[in-house]
Amino acid sequence: MRGVDLAIYADALAGEAASLAARAERARSRLRQAAIEKRARQELTGIAVERLEAIGVLGSVDEAAARAELRELEAALDAVDELQAWLEGELARAA
Repeated sequence: MRGVDLAIYADALAGEAASLAARAERARSRLRQAAIEKRARQELTGIAVERLEAIGVLGSVDEAAARAELRELEAALDAVDELQAWLEGELARAA
């Protein structure tokens, strides 16, 4: 039974890791979007930038928040990786 419990937990943990990885990729995507917006602001006219901001096309990314979220997600992924490594050892011992 212990091996089965460990395997079920390993599956749940893999799902959590995948979810965290997807969230981290979305944060990275927001940071890439912010970089694109920053470059666009430098090359577009001031009027165009103002209009784009007014309709929410530019300025929709909070870069600092996205970076903070990415740091937290990467730290969480590191912790999950550590737990997964431990769990693999436990599964090997149970087999």
